[in-house]
Amino acid sequence: MSSKHEEHVVVIGGSSGMGYALAASVLAAGDRVTIVGRDAARLAAARKQLQADGPGIATAVADVSEESAVERLFAGTGPVDHVVITAVDATGAYQHVSVLDLPAARRLIDTKILGAALVAKHAAPTMPSTGSITFTSGIAAYRPAPGGSIVAAVNGALESLAAALALELAPLRVNVVSPGWVDTPVWDAIAGDGKAARLGAMADRLPAGRVGAPQDIAQAFRALMANGFITGTVLHVDGGHRFI
Repeated sequence: MSSKHEEHVVVIGGSSGMGYALAASVLAAGDRVTIVGRDAARLAAARKQLQADGPGIATAVADVSEESAVERLFAGTGPVDHVVITAVDATGAYQHVSVLDLPAARRLIDTKILGAALVAKHAAPTMPSTGSITFTSGIAAYRPAPGGSIVAAVNGALESLAAALALELAPLRVNVVSPGWVDTPVWDAIAGDGKAARLGAMADRLPAGRVGAPQDIAQAFRALMANGFITGTVLHVDGGHRFI
């Protein structure tokens, strides 16, 4: 009997939250993972914690908004089976359009849209035809809120980019996971001491009866990586948020 092929998954944004949960899941399945981020110290801390899940972990420092960094990243990773991108710089992007901070909007666009395109450009040549690239959009594209117009626009654009890349890069598969509200460290910055109350109020509204956990999103990424007949698709993992 042939042994299982050990896959190599690159998780850009893997030092925390949804990306970290995915990295842990990949290691637990006996595969290899490279977690990528901009902060070497955070990557080192995440690697130390993740080594309990399996030995096959590597780290790489890269900013996806810089093409030279993305090119170096994939020149140094070796063959890659799957790439997942959760990283984004949304600092200052949640603002009413009347006080739009253009540099903040450009950082969001550079990391989430152009960064995704650069990853596709430089990752695809390292990947087998059975591989996949998965982006992360979000509920803001479907349930925008005041102060979130740029975030909503970027999430929607990312889904269109994935659809086009699914054709351009075929048979390599390109998909999107669209999370709803997920209890990750980013909420500490968004809501501070009000985090529990805000997440609890949303949980009461959701058909699923709770907000998401990072592991919920990790399972969705794994499902898209595993199913070779899904491409150009948005997988909603939002607890029914689109319907409320």
